[in-house]
Amino acid sequence: MKLIGITSTAILSLLLGVAPAYAQHEQQGEKQDHSEQQQNKPEQAKPQQQHAQQQQKQSDQNKQQQHAQQQQRSDQNKQQQHAQQQQRSDQNNQAQHAQQYRQGQTQPQQAQQRRGNEQPQRTQQQQHVEQAAWQAHRAQSWQSDHRDWQQRGGYHGYRIPDDRYRGYFGPDHGFRIYGLPFLVVGGYPRFQYEGYWFSAVDPWPEYWANDWYDTDDVYVTYVDNGYYLFNSRYPNVGIAVSISM
Repeated sequence: MKLIGITSTAILSLLLGVAPAYAQHEQQGEKQDHSEQQQNKPEQAKPQQQHAQQQQKQSDQNKQQQHAQQQQRSDQNKQQQHAQQQQRSDQNNQAQHAQQYRQGQTQPQQAQQRRGNEQPQRTQQQQHVEQAAWQAHRAQSWQSDHRDWQQRGGYHGYRIPDDRYRGYFGPDHGFRIYGLPFLVVGGYPRFQYEGYWFSAVDPWPEYWANDWYDTDDVYVTYVDNGYYLFNSRYPNVGIAVSISM
């Protein structure tokens, strides 16, 4: 009986010692599993974080690229607009210069036409004096009545300066005597044009119109060592004229 009691006591002591050790082992296992789960959580979160960072980086790059493209398009549009404005400005300047040049070319012609077309008012007495003076110097026979400057011994009157002559005289610069300042000196008709007085020393052809001095375009030119008045209707016939200031 004593042996049985000792054996029972030993078995009980063994069981009591094994239970706490097993419980401690269970607790340590749970702690280890929990620690491994905690370690695995950051490892699982790391790919998600990297993916989010990549998306954010890609989004930033796209925004930067879009901004750069917009800026480039804006600069190109500004350059194109500036080029178009410059081109229009150059075209306008060229057009203005061309118009000014044309105006500069046509002004002398227009002034000449105005002088030819203007019909100043004259009194009846002035008209009578002019008509009488011109009619008194109408040739009976032009071939026998007129004399050129060579036959008259040469021209010895005033000579028009070359620059003035090129600007206002010659076949390209016609005018009308009608309305110009007019005088009768020594029985000869005299009129003023461009600051010079012209005296007709030769009779005018009998086949010219009675009022040619009012209606016909005339011009003064220097030919054969003297000045002559030509009627544009009869360019082959010139009346010898003397010039004075």
